[in-house]
Amino acid sequence: MTFDNTKQIISIRIKLFIATVFILAYLAVVYFGKLIKFPVLGLSDTVWTIILIAVYLIIFFIPIILNYQFISYSDDDENIVFKYFNAGMGGGRKNSIQIYKSTFAGYKTESRLFGLDKSLILFQKVGQGVAKYPPVHINALSKDQMNKLLRALNTFIPKI
Repeated sequence: MTFDNTKQIISIRIKLFIATVFILAYLAVVYFGKLIKFPVLGLSDTVWTIILIAVYLIIFFIPIILNYQFISYSDDDENIVFKYFNAGMGGGRKNSIQIYKSTFAGYKTESRLFGLDKSLILFQKVGQGVAKYPPVHINALSKDQMNKLLRALNTFIPKI
C-alpha cells in the first residue's frame, strides 16, 4: 500500500497564501489607499488591523505548532518506507525511515496538546536490542489515512 497526504498539505499552503494576500491587500487599501472610512462596526483602523494580524498569525503558526508534516508511506516491497518533512511556510529538512519488514518491531502513538499533536514512533530490531526512530507527526493525515496506516503497520508487527 502506498499513499501520501499531498491534498491536505496543498490545502494548508493555499490557506496560508490566501491569508497572506488578504492581509497585504487590507493593509494596502486601508493605509496606502485610504479607501475605507473608519470606524467600521464601531472599531478604528488600528483595532481592525490588530484583530486581522492576530488572526493571520494564528493561521500562520498552527501548522508549525501542531507539527503538520507531509508524509509519504509505502510498504509495497520488502521495506516499510516513511518520507516526511514539515509542512509550514518554511518547509524543512526531508527525512526518511526505511525498515525491513522482517526487522520491524512495532510502533507507538503519542498525543500532546490535548490530542491535537499526534505522533507515531517506529521501532526496529537491531542486534541485541530495539532501535527507536524519531517521531513522525501524523496530524495532517485524514482519519481514513491514519486508520489505513495503523492497520498496515499492525500486519507487520511480529507475532510472539
